[in-house]
Parts: sequence; C-alpha cells; structure tokens
Amino acid sequence: MRIDDSDLAVYRHSGHLTVPGVFAAGVVDALVADIERWGESFLAELPAEQRAWYVDGGVKARSVLRKLDNPHHHRDAVRELARSPALVERVESFIGRGVSVYFSQIFFKPPEGGGPKPAHQDNFYFGPNDLEGVVTAWIALDDATLDNGCLYFGEGSNRGPVYPHEAPPDEPYNLQLPAALLARQPMTPAPVMKGGVSFHHGNTFHQSAPNLSTRWRRACALHYVNHGTFFERPALPYDHALKLRVS
Repeated sequence: MRIDDSDLAVYRHSGHLTVPGVFAAGVVDALVADIERWGESFLAELPAEQRAWYVDGGVKARSVLRKLDNPHHHRDAVRELARSPALVERVESFIGRGVSVYFSQIFFKPPEGGGPKPAHQDNFYFGPNDLEGVVTAWIALDDATLDNGCLYFGEGSNRGPVYPHEAPPDEPYNLQLPAALLARQPMTPAPVMKGGVSFHHGNTFHQSAPNLSTRWRRACALHYVNHGTFFERPALPYDHALKLRVS
C-alpha cells in the first residue's frame, strides 16, 4: 500500500510520518523471538573491547545489549520484513521506485535504565550523495510510549541543512547535534504502537529518552535508499557490500 497524497504532504512538511498497524502482532512476536536468540549468542561472544559500543550503559544490574547492527544481513526474518510489500511500497512513496536497505539496526532499549539516544540526523551519519534519497523505516516491536522512550522529532528540520555533529570524548560513536542548535528546535514526541512504523527523512532531527519503565522498547530500523543513492561521505564506517536490493 502506497502513502496517499495527504500523508505524503505531512511527511514532506514535518519530516516524519507514523503509520499504525503495518505488521500483525504475530509477525512482530516471531521477529522478537528471533532477535532475542541472536542477541544472547552475540553478547556471549562479544569481545571486551567492543562492549562499550554494544552494551547498554544505563542498565547497571546486568549486561544487556543496546543495539545490533545489520540484522537485514544476519537474520532471515529481518530480510523478509525488509522485502514486505506493505513496507516497500510505502518506502517507494517517499524516495521513488527501486529501493535497497543500506544499513539496519535493532534497538533494544531495555526496561529500568535503557539509555537515551541524543538528537541527531541520519544523513550526517550516512553522508549520502543525495539527501532526498534516504528514508528510515523505524518499526515498533513493542509499544513505544512517553514512558519507555519513544522517538521525538524536530518538526520541519528535514527542510534545513545537515549540521555538523559532535560526540563526547569517551563515546566517539555517539554523534549528536550541538546543544546550542537544539535550544532553538523544539522536539515533539511521536509514540507508535507495536507493529506500527515511523518513517523519517534523513535530515530530520530525532532522539529518544531513557527507558525508566518496566517494559521493553525494542525497534528495528531499516535505512532505505533509492538506486541512485549511496553513502558517499559517511561519518562512521559502513560495509557497502551489505546493501540489499529489495525492489
């Protein structure tokens, strides 16, 4: 199902659009079970020097992952999701026909301490040759609410430039927008229920709060590009060979 003209206008104006009920609960539950198995084996084999990158520092009682990279390459269930017509047709509404997943992530944001993600722009991380050729499909694997760390967006920031980012000295991977810039940009919460998808433009400011609730806030982010777009000047290393054509 493609995005209709009125919703597409909202996306162009605001930089994001939430579509509820894209995936049934059974599909989501099966995916969660699969990534939990993957996460357990990944954590058990994780070298000490990579723990700061993958382990959630906000949870003190136990070691738990904050994210996993490129599930579209490692897990059949995520590849199937990425190829779903319900998702691909909507993605093509934003960036044109013929798309690929260039990078993907699982976000765990565990209960009772799952860490925040500071405000940033995906297009700073990716450095695409075409700023309009990238859209992120953020799939809610649990209800994402104000209590457990839903996304917040800077309305209309997609229509501005990509700004320089900075990072704390001890977290070089945690690139974020400067506080002085954010002071001028209100951030609006965008809850999305399990099985819904939040689509956002690569320039759109977005962030999430810590999860201080007793409930998980897991999500799968699929970063799509059209066939004319590639990561030309990425701020972090990405494996270009993992790009997966889905239409």
